[in-house]
Amino acid sequence: MKNNILIFSGSAGSGKGTVLKRARELCPKLRLSISMTTRLPRPGEENGREYYFVTREEFLETLAQDGFLEHTEYCGNFYGTPKKQFFQMIEEGYVPVLEIETDGAEQVMRQLDRYLSVYLSPPSYTTLEARLRGRGTETEESIQNRLRTAKEEILRSELYENIILNFDGMAEEAALAIVELVEEGKTERSVLVRDRAAFLSDFQK
Repeated sequence: MKNNILIFSGSAGSGKGTVLKRARELCPKLRLSISMTTRLPRPGEENGREYYFVTREEFLETLAQDGFLEHTEYCGNFYGTPKKQFFQMIEEGYVPVLEIETDGAEQVMRQLDRYLSVYLSPPSYTTLEARLRGRGTETEESIQNRLRTAKEEILRSELYENIILNFDGMAEEAALAIVELVEEGKTERSVLVRDRAAFLSDFQK
C-alpha cells in the first residue's frame, strides 16, 4: 500500500456512495472511519456501524480531550472523527477512509503529514444538473439550492491531490482509479482530471 489514509469527498450528484462501495469491494483494506454524533439513531442504524451515537456531554468531553481529527456542527447536532478508533485501524493494517465534507477534509489535511485525498465529481455542470433533476422529487427552488451548493463544493476540489470524474456508466472505472491511487500511488485512467483549470472553468459560469 502506497497510502494508509484516504480522505474522500464528493459533491451531490457525484455518485460517491456507489463508487466508494465498489472501491471497498475491490480493495478490502479500505475501511470506513466511523464518525461520532450527538444525533439520535434513525430506524435500522446501529451504534458502531453507521455512527457512534453519544450524548452531547460525551461529545464535548471528547472534544475537550482533543479526541477528534475533525468535528463540525450541523442542524444542531455535533459530528466528529474520533482519533482513537481512526489510529487503531491503521495499527490493524487497514486504510481508514474519511468520507467527509470539504470543511472537515481541510481540518484533517492540516493535522496529518501523510494522506491520499480524492475528490469525486460529475464530469460537467450539465451532467450535475441532469442528475439532480433526474430524481424528480424536488422543487425547483430545492434543485437550484443544491446546484449552487454543489458548484461551491466542486470549486473547492482544488484542495485535493486528485480529482476523479464519475461519468455516466463509468462508476467501475472511477472505483478502479481510486484503488490504484491507494495501492500504487498513481493511476493512468482517463477519469483522473489532469487539466484542472479547464475542468473547474465549467463550474465557474
